Amino acid sequence: MNRKNRAGNQNAAIVALGMAVPETVLTNEQLAEQVDTSNEWIVSRTGIRERRISGSSTTTADLAALAAERALQAAGMPADALDLILCATTSGDYLWPATACVVQQRIRAVRAAAYDLAAACSGFCYGLANAAAFIESGAMRNILLIGADTLSKHVNWNDRSTCVLFGDGAGAALISAVPKSEGILASVLGANGDKLQAVWLPDGGSRSPITAQILAESSFGLQMNGREVYRFCVEVAPQAILEALCEVGLKTSDIDLLVMHQANLRILQAMAERLDIPMDKVFVNLDRYGNTSAASVPLALTEAHQQGKLKPGSIVVTAGFGAGLTWAANVMRWAGESNG
Repeated sequence: MNRKNRAGNQNAAIVALGMAVPETVLTNEQLAEQVDTSNEWIVSRTGIRERRISGSSTTTADLAALAAERALQAAGMPADALDLILCATTSGDYLWPATACVVQQRIRAVRAAAYDLAAACSGFCYGLANAAAFIESGAMRNILLIGADTLSKHVNWNDRSTCVLFGDGAGAALISAVPKSEGILASVLGANGDKLQAVWLPDGGSRSPITAQILAESSFGLQMNGREVYRFCVEVAPQAILEALCEVGLKTSDIDLLVMHQANLRILQAMAERLDIPMDKVFVNLDRYGNTSAASVPLALTEAHQQGKLKPGSIVVTAGFGAGLTWAANVMRWAGESNG
């Protein structure tokens, strides 16, 4: 699906950002004491050096609410000015209600509607397209989009192929109406359900509820075919970025900053090479956080802003790719002074 604002008088733009990560740092060296791996093995294959891990008393909504409060504080906006809270997550506090509703209660956003969006690592980029459509239509003016996951609670810590990859965190973006020449210019969304088993959590849903046998066999946990996911990412995601740029008459050379899902450094490098974009235009922070799923892109955007890499008028492209298999790309002309 390609989305471009062709009729409305206003665009949607990120006007403030916030993030939250757990205090506990789990390094590669510490992981090597638990599973058969090493710092050298992990860094050479993924680029990850450490990740943040939430404790048993910290939930996805805890991190999401803190990131939301920081974004609102940065904007100087009260929570009751929000029209919608949209939370991209696949590791919510409950099967129901939505984690967005938990956040709504926590921050007292009494006017806001709230729902979750489950597109895994593409979720935040899917959410940007959702938020843009609401604002461009005139139905809403202020939307809080959160990407939050605590996948450390869903990995098999005996499986070195997956447990080394994931960390926990949350990022929030306040999205508001701006003049049509700024903000989110175009989005491309896609999915291929034929490859749903390339990366998935097979147990825990209605098809395979958790049982004592599953827990006893230690078979519960995220499963991934790394090679298939790699091939998918480096083929499909760059094409989505090119399509989104084409929608608004831009080229890869026009990109000032590329903020992609932080899954694996090799994937980021391969995608940059396919797009002929130098790595100094690709934001990377996975070495410190690992793969935080839906939180990945908003965490990167927040840190990019803090480092002065998001400048008014610059062309910023975001891209997500992951379980589903899903993918999404957004092209933005950065509007005014955002906050972090």
